[in-house]
Amino acid sequence: MNDKGLLDCAGRCGGSGDLQGLYATAKPVFERHKARFLVRGGEYSALEGTNRNRNVVIEFDSYEEALACYNSPEYQAAKAIRTAVSTGDLLIIKGCDG
Repeated sequence: MNDKGLLDCAGRCGGSGDLQGLYATAKPVFERHKARFLVRGGEYSALEGTNRNRNVVIEFDSYEEALACYNSPEYQAAKAIRTAVSTGDLLIIKGCDG
């Protein structure tokens, strides 16, 4: 069985900053790793814990693929842009079938 990999990012953006630069830098690496955005912003209800104004969930074919994407030099370049304009938590989670 090859469990899906999920990248879950909950963050606080301090304004638009260089988000366009982030998207432009990250898009090719996400495409190369066949990432599928399940959540990108949108309406949410903060029921418990820390409220973040930006929530993203990205699905990969496997946990290993999600880690490979995150650890790639291309994503690390995007990460440098992301951490300059936002704070938050980022997790890679092994999903399950069912």
